[in-house]
Amino acid sequence: MTRDAGATEMETFSDTQRSPSSDGPDDQIQTHEDHSIWDPSRKPLVSGLLGMNVFLLGAALVTGQAFNPDGLKKAQPQVFIVVLMLVGLIWMLWYLLWARKQPDISPHKDHHAGGVTVTVGLLLFAAVSLLVFIFRAGYLIHVSNCTPAAEVLSPFIEAPFLGLQTYLLWAHSKDCIHKHKVITSSGLMVILSADLLLWLNAVTEDTIHEEIELEKAMNKTKVTEDDGTDYDGNLTLCSCPASPSCLVFRKGFEVLYPFNIEYYLMAACMVYVMWKNVARRVTAGHHHHHASHKVTLRMIYDGGAVGLVFGTVVLAAGVTIFVLYQIWVNRQELRLTSFLMFYGYHIAVMPLMCLCCSAGILVHMLERRAHQDGHNPSRKLDVVLLVAAAIGQLALSYFSLVAAAAGEANELLENLDLSYSLLTLLQIILQNIFIIEGLHRHPELSAKKKSTLGKILKLKNKAAQEKRTDTELLDGSALASPAVQQEEKKSPTKRAIQEICAFLILCNVMLWIIPAFGVHPQFENGVGKQFFGFTAWFVMVNLGQPLSVFYRMHSVVALMELFITA
Repeated sequence: MTRDAGATEMETFSDTQRSPSSDGPDDQIQTHEDHSIWDPSRKPLVSGLLGMNVFLLGAALVTGQAFNPDGLKKAQPQVFIVVLMLVGLIWMLWYLLWARKQPDISPHKDHHAGGVTVTVGLLLFAAVSLLVFIFRAGYLIHVSNCTPAAEVLSPFIEAPFLGLQTYLLWAHSKDCIHKHKVITSSGLMVILSADLLLWLNAVTEDTIHEEIELEKAMNKTKVTEDDGTDYDGNLTLCSCPASPSCLVFRKGFEVLYPFNIEYYLMAACMVYVMWKNVARRVTAGHHHHHASHKVTLRMIYDGGAVGLVFGTVVLAAGVTIFVLYQIWVNRQELRLTSFLMFYGYHIAVMPLMCLCCSAGILVHMLERRAHQDGHNPSRKLDVVLLVAAAIGQLALSYFSLVAAAAGEANELLENLDLSYSLLTLLQIILQNIFIIEGLHRHPELSAKKKSTLGKILKLKNKAAQEKRTDTELLDGSALASPAVQQEEKKSPTKRAIQEICAFLILCNVMLWIIPAFGVHPQFENGVGKQFFGFTAWFVMVNLGQPLSVFYRMHSVVALMELFITA
């Protein structure tokens, strides 16, 4: 008995010491013995299949409720999402309270994941989302007599789910987890599926609300008073009782819900990067690049002043246009004026953004830097999200282009919509080229050139800089080197990129605020609706508009990173 126990203990010890990512023959033999889908050193296929099936089932339930509200009478979508959030809460508590304390569970860090701008944006959206839950819970309590219990309960589960997930992403988004890989990747996939389904549920709820409001506005002058009463009864299954508090809760939820939508998109992206980083090993060069980004972060205020000034002017003008549009669009005598202000603002701002993007692309061509290669999930995800989110606005612009060119509505609005669509297409294409090229550029290394004179000058400059650095080290002034900062401030390419990024950041913030807070002229100007029909145009706009909002927000994050690493 003692001999068998000792042999078993030695086998267990040898299995523990064997690294799953080693390249030796023992690892190859172990790989052949295990089932391929359960092998921790291979791609987490099990968790990927789990996430795909969970999300597709949830998406079917959510869309089924959106298109046929009377078909699912027991609130199956809400129950399914609540179960996913509870499972996600259990996994996060397991990871934070027990698994995270295990030795060597995360021996590596992905310093590109969870950047400063992304984390600050996530915390901002999380704080506002908690307010959304308060307003939503207050409203649902007022109408609890005609609301399913799962829907009333959901804010009280969603709030701790959001809070704990925010802490997880803030504190551990850089972790490259190397233990309990199957459980970890599966848990992250459940959280990712819950985030996507919560986003989809919020979008479809907003979609239904906008559709009903538009139909009510179209039928307002065509129905009798009795018919109007019936329509109001169909507007929502439950209506607020005659109490000011219920109206305040409902209004607060309607105003702040866009922040909740953006939170779940950002959180899903960060959870996806964590899932991709399971069992990932980071090279030494990865840490060096991160250190250089920190040094550049201290020099943000050396550049971008002119871009910030002009961007602030654009932002202030946009806020004014936004407020006036919201007030005037509901007045019949000022309705056309509100459309003119909206299109005039965008037609004035878009060419400036196109010029800035073109100038940035030209600077990138003149300043030849080496491209960063290697496996970097966060960088690849940034590019994929930019391209995928831009498809929504590009498709909407092309459909608007066709409708405006057909000429079936107001001629002035058609011309304005045509110009707006063309400028939007051009601006998004140029901005994507500028951002993607900047994200792939090395923050320090220049591209190799064939000129011998250029190499000699580069070596002389490097030697002079090292000499200055050594002198500053002897003087004890290397932590904040004024000479190096002064030299970087004189760099025209660095200064130009920072000015361009500062201006584009504020412009994209304004272009995110306008549609996120309820300005949807595509619904109201009648150009696309008359050409494609209400139902078809409604589906097109509500598929493209949320992606357009997310594109602007993600562009702000990417441009902020370019501003820092210029």
